[in-house]
Amino acid sequence: METLEKDFKGTKISGFLALFIIIVVLAASIWSFSLGYIPLVFIAIFFIFLSSLAILGFMIVEPNEARVMVFFGKYKGTITDNGFLWVNPFYNKKKVTLRARNLDVPPIKVNDKVGNPIMIGSVLVWKVKDTYKAMFDIDTSSITGITAGAVNNYIQFSNRMQAYENFVKIQSDAALRQVAGMYAYDNNESKDGDVTLRSDNGEISEKLEEELNSRLAIAGIEVIEARINYLAYAAEIASVMLRRQQADAIIAAREKIVEGAVSMVQLALDKLLKEGIVELDEERKAAMVSNLLVVLCADEAAQPIVNAGTLHQ
Repeated sequence: METLEKDFKGTKISGFLALFIIIVVLAASIWSFSLGYIPLVFIAIFFIFLSSLAILGFMIVEPNEARVMVFFGKYKGTITDNGFLWVNPFYNKKKVTLRARNLDVPPIKVNDKVGNPIMIGSVLVWKVKDTYKAMFDIDTSSITGITAGAVNNYIQFSNRMQAYENFVKIQSDAALRQVAGMYAYDNNESKDGDVTLRSDNGEISEKLEEELNSRLAIAGIEVIEARINYLAYAAEIASVMLRRQQADAIIAAREKIVEGAVSMVQLALDKLLKEGIVELDEERKAAMVSNLLVVLCADEAAQPIVNAGTLHQ
């Protein structure tokens, strides 16, 4: 991701040192004011005003947090150093969090590669990578409240985070629709070797991450991980697809039963021939095979009929 972010090169000192200097200046100004000498009084008032203005330059930067510095509408850099700091009070210090955030995209209805309507949802982990793009390339004017003081700063920060989340959510829906349309739901209507949404081996997740990163790069946002966490047929075809899956399961079970029955019949014939218990001609072998297959493949238990006559009756 090409970044437009740069480090802040302006004056930046420890907040504790700045606080000590302000206290000393205030104390000296108050002492000068108490002397009653007119020139000193004006000088003291001037320094008291400067000290009051300098208080606005204090800020606290927490871990995984940044401050975007704007000087009368011009971007001057980003501060990522943690601690209690002081800068020029005329800088607008916009707070941006760099912490990873989760987004659970609710299931949406899309069409897969073969046109089946499905419900698909995802979960992703994202964070701000480029503070310049995140601050200046996303419009938050439509949801910004108008208040005053520190409350205004907090509300503006909350609104920016809401704007990021809304932007990521909308782009996530679009990326999920794009990726879901590139793969079939399962192998019923595709080749056995093809990757499907149900048999994802990591390819779909990687594709989803690439699609999201390409869409969110404009806002300076990076997707760390994206996974499909919900997948189902849409309600209008769910019952039909369920019956088809049940039919496929029954067919697979029947194939397994027949395969096993044929093996057992072959084993029985070979055993009779090897042990010399009885010699059967082709017609009797066919009858025995038919009877054994009926017994082994029937859904219900067979009702035996005991033949008390001769071999041929």
